[in-house]
Amino acid sequence: MGKKIQYAVVARGAAVLAEHGAGGTTTNAGAVARQILERLHAAGGGDAADCRVSYTQGLYVFHVMRADGLTALCMTDDDATAASGRRIPFAFLEDIHGKFVKTYGRAALTALAYAMNDEFSRVLSKQMDYYSNDPNADCITRMKGEMDQVRSIMIDNIDKVLERGDRLEMLVDKTTTMQGNTMRFKRQAHRFRNTVWWRNVKLTAAVILILLAIIYIVLAYMCHGFTLPSCVR
Repeated sequence: MGKKIQYAVVARGAAVLAEHGAGGTTTNAGAVARQILERLHAAGGGDAADCRVSYTQGLYVFHVMRADGLTALCMTDDDATAASGRRIPFAFLEDIHGKFVKTYGRAALTALAYAMNDEFSRVLSKQMDYYSNDPNADCITRMKGEMDQVRSIMIDNIDKVLERGDRLEMLVDKTTTMQGNTMRFKRQAHRFRNTVWWRNVKLTAAVILILLAIIYIVLAYMCHGFTLPSCVR
């Protein structure tokens, strides 16, 4: 598969909390990543909205997912990423965002820069290697494909996006509404499963009660009375 994901970072606003670069890419990729984080932070007035965007820079693409006050970013080789249709980078970002939130919770909202780097950079390294080199990573994302298609990111090539450091074009995710529809569908499906489960429980209980009533009536008949006088001594 080749190395697809070469750099990754988790940040709060413009403050980097953890990062990892493969093959010595941290310095150069980190400089570009910090510009992106600063622009996103400034564009949101310090409280940028949740988003999924991608930027091109030369032969590389920077993918960004912001949710719950945290930003997950990764850099991929453009040619390598094209084959996977951006599935792998955003599956990777969802994965590390979830692991970061699960590990640190609300502590991430007040942590100092690089506070989680020693520990979480190892997680970044492990997941970068998995999503870059393990064939099963793409199989998993393909299995999620039917749901992920409604959230797929459509990006156009942006040339010289960081030229002179005075311009950064953002590609806006046009599938936010579709993503909301997907979540509503999931909730409706969950409620439907619960309804079917309760209906089955009630039906089973009713059948058991009916069988018990039939058994009691038979015993009452055989024992000559509802108190079962001839069977109970």
